[in-house]
Amino acid sequence: MVKAISESEFDEAVKEGLSVVDFSATWCGPCQMLKPVLEDASGEFDGKVKFFAVDVDEAEDLSRKLGVMAVPSIFVFKDGEQVAMTTGFQPKDALVSWVNGAIA
Repeated sequence: MVKAISESEFDEAVKEGLSVVDFSATWCGPCQMLKPVLEDASGEFDGKVKFFAVDVDEAEDLSRKLGVMAVPSIFVFKDGEQVAMTTGFQPKDALVSWVNGAIA
């Protein structure tokens, strides 16, 4: 399950364990295509990795702080520290492989 979080919830959400955070926008076509892929992929990591979504239009300061230049941008955090980032739509197999590589 992908949980939508606000800018104020971000630090608390990613501070412990492994987290995948999708920075996207409602007006972005590839972002909307990625949503069901992330939902599906999150099931493969159930109990191991938390999945979150942040709307860049509602979290402008956080997006700027993390250097989000394009959407969708997907980040992996381990105990609050960024360990990987990619941009653009990815099919499920590629996304799962990328996350596995990032958390290895």
